[in-house]
Formats: sequence, structure tokens, C-alpha cells
Amino acid sequence: MRYLRGIEKMVLSMIQPEPLPGSYRHRDMSVDKIVDMALRETEMVAENHFDGIIVQNMNDMPIRQISRPEAIAYMTRISYEIKKRFPELVMGILVNWDGVAGLSVADAVGADFVRVEHLYTGANVTSAGILQGQCVEIAEMRKRTGSKVPVYADVYEVHGIPLGRKPIEDAAWECVHEAFADGLFMSGKTQEESIEMIQKVRKKLPDTPVILGGGATGENIRELMKYYDGVSVATWIKNGNMKNPIDPARAEIFIKEAKGESLR
Repeated sequence: MRYLRGIEKMVLSMIQPEPLPGSYRHRDMSVDKIVDMALRETEMVAENHFDGIIVQNMNDMPIRQISRPEAIAYMTRISYEIKKRFPELVMGILVNWDGVAGLSVADAVGADFVRVEHLYTGANVTSAGILQGQCVEIAEMRKRTGSKVPVYADVYEVHGIPLGRKPIEDAAWECVHEAFADGLFMSGKTQEESIEMIQKVRKKLPDTPVILGGGATGENIRELMKYYDGVSVATWIKNGNMKNPIDPARAEIFIKEAKGESLR
């Protein structure tokens, strides 16, 4: 599958529900209320003509590598409700920081792909400690269950420190040809670094879809989309803080810039 649902230059918004029961920041909000808020946010994303979403339990931080059973259950419930209400949207699943759990949720709800961040290959030092690649466990699960959900893997996620770092193009090649990822996410700390990274990777992987995983703003996305097959955005359309709700005005600006449309 070259592109998800055949969409080139895909623009995805992160949907990051309120802290789930069992997580440190959760207080008294019911699961029904959390689902309702996620549905309303997704509705706004759909109204602004995003191609799709990635559902992520980002607000459950801090999180270690292996997800708790309740997190998997609640993410399945939320994602299923969104998928049922908005089947026209491309849906990705990202469970912090457990790619096996993410694939489980994605397969159960019929998502279009799973994003495996930090830990598909190699090892990363993060605020939660050392996260280790799960490509073997994910491949085994795909074989065991017959899952057809495409796996999109982050290469050197910008907030982690890779152990034994290799050139970005070599790490990307390994993700695809040794660990069998279907597509990639990547981003640098600056616009210039993100462009440099994708130019190096394209030389080794000309036919692999690569999505910009972070650092996109209303000011730089038009230029960045010349190089990437898609983008996922969260912080900029939430006024700089992922704990904020999506700002509809910023979402409108972002989608127009990403699609190369006039802002008038």
C-alpha cells in the first residue's frame, strides 16, 4: 500500500483524549465524558477537512513501555466510537509507548494504521527510562493474528535519545527491510533538519511513505509538504500545549497551508 486509502499529502490531526482512568492525571471524569469530548474534537477536525486522525493517549503520561490492560480497553472504546461516527476519516492508533498494544487496538477497531513511536527498532532513552524496540513482538503478533493493519514506525523520535545512533537513512532502511514497517514517521528539531532527514532517507527508500511526525506549524508546513507524504500535527493547533483542546482557527489555517490553498 503506497498511500493510506490512496491519499497523497495526507494531513492528520492528533486526537489526545483526557487522562484515562488508571493514569496519574485522571481525576473523576467518566469514560463516557472522555469519549464525548474526543468525538466533539474529531467532529471539528472533520469539519476543517483534515484527511484523518491519530488517536493517542498522550495525556496519560508518565508512561512506561508496557501498557496497562485498562489503557488498552479505554483506547479501544474511544477509538471504536470515533471510527463508528467518522468512518470517512483515516484513523491511526498510537498507544504510549506500547506498539503491541497499539496494534491490538488498531486491529480491533479496524483502524487504517498503527503508529509505533520511540520503540520499533533500537533503543531510546526517554523520561520513562530506556525503551526497547518491539519489532519482533509486533511481527509475531501480525503473523499470529493475521492482522493487515499497516505499521508506521517512527525513526529516531525527536524527544528520545537513541542508543548507538546510526545515520538516519540506515536506521530508516532497517525499519523497512529488516523489521518490515510499511511506512515511516520522522521529524527533526528544526524545519531545516526535517528536510535534511527526508532527503537522505529518500535516496535509500524512494517508494516508502514518510509522514512528518512533529515540528509542523502554520508557518512552515507548506514548504515541508513538498518533501513529505503527509503530516501529523498536535502542538501548533493546540496553541503550543498538547494538553489544550484544538483551536478551530489554527486548525483552519494549518489545513489550508498544508493543502497549499489560499487563506482568503
